[in-house]
Amino acid sequence: MIITADITYNTLSNGLKCVHIPVHASAVEHVGVVVNTGSRNDPEGYEGLAHFVEHTIFKGTSRRKSWHIINRMEACGGELNAYTTKENTVVYTIFPTGNFDRAADLISDLVCDSQFPCKELEKEREVVADEISSYLDIPSEAVFDDFEDLMFRGSPLGHNILGCQDALARFDTEACQSYLKRHYVADNMVLYYAGCMPADKVWRRFERYFSGLPKGGARIVNGELPVVERFSEYRDLGIHQAHTLVGTRIPDMYSEKRYAMALLVNVLGGPGMNSLLNVALRERRGLVYSVEANATMLSDTGLFSVYYGCDSQDVDRCMSILYRTISDLCDSTMSDVRLRQAKRQYLGQLAVASENSESMVISMARSVLYRGHVLSDSMIRKAIEDISAADICEAAMLIRPDRLSSLTMR
Repeated sequence: MIITADITYNTLSNGLKCVHIPVHASAVEHVGVVVNTGSRNDPEGYEGLAHFVEHTIFKGTSRRKSWHIINRMEACGGELNAYTTKENTVVYTIFPTGNFDRAADLISDLVCDSQFPCKELEKEREVVADEISSYLDIPSEAVFDDFEDLMFRGSPLGHNILGCQDALARFDTEACQSYLKRHYVADNMVLYYAGCMPADKVWRRFERYFSGLPKGGARIVNGELPVVERFSEYRDLGIHQAHTLVGTRIPDMYSEKRYAMALLVNVLGGPGMNSLLNVALRERRGLVYSVEANATMLSDTGLFSVYYGCDSQDVDRCMSILYRTISDLCDSTMSDVRLRQAKRQYLGQLAVASENSESMVISMARSVLYRGHVLSDSMIRKAIEDISAADICEAAMLIRPDRLSSLTMR
């Protein structure tokens, strides 16, 4: 994805923030909204509502039936999609260049005027119910949600994005429309465009299509997260393979340590086969069939975790090796050569990932939502290049073994 000029910003008459990402000679364009609402904003007793609204926003507006909505972009070869996270909902379309008005008109219709017809809600309720059931049937996925539920218990951050069957039964037209009116408002979202159309034309057309979006709706301030004591839980499911998640809370997306933490996690258990945990647990000992480390940084907290799948009798041995590997990162200083290699690998992975234009554009829009501007490649590269061995040690101390909790399903 080649950005040819400076990214520019605009605010529509109703207060809706917009970002224009110019892309050189692109055969496709992107239009979408990132909404500052996710599963942590589900009302009590309606867990999963944000996800359900995201599903059913395509089920009908005053102007379009469900079939017209799903066919609108596909008819020109484009794609229409949406997804929900803990803190965001993204509604977007990717389409061949030259179909901007079709795309902008559709996205504005969805976020401004979704009607949530009862018949369509009933059909989608069955779909989501099956999704919940199938997800819970896969321990390697369910362990992540159960671990987060323990790590953030007492907070809406803990519950499953999909919700539960009991709450799902309560979702009706009124609940969905109420959620839309409260959260899908101008002050609570960022509208983005990526493509070769000049910014001034984009702003005029955005004003035409999105000026009807309601004003107001100040961003919701999330409550303070309850303190959670360390835990170590085993849940017997009568299965041969064990699925373990180990982790702890870490600083949020605004922390000065975020880049050092990201680099550390990549060294520890990133996608490379040369990650410390993959070498120690899989390549040298053949103990696991999968191991990965992750750092998720939210607006007011973060979560470090390591997942590994192994035979039940090897769970404790793997955990001991994991703890020892992290302790070594805390106690010893990474050499200059090793640090340079780690930075080179991580920066290369980011460069490869940037070729996924869909993910890249949405990430830029999210940055505008939380920071007011896009973090440029040069800013990110410099931040990573400036990481010192001492920074890595400090980040490792945040995930030292005496801070880690664990959950094993076996």
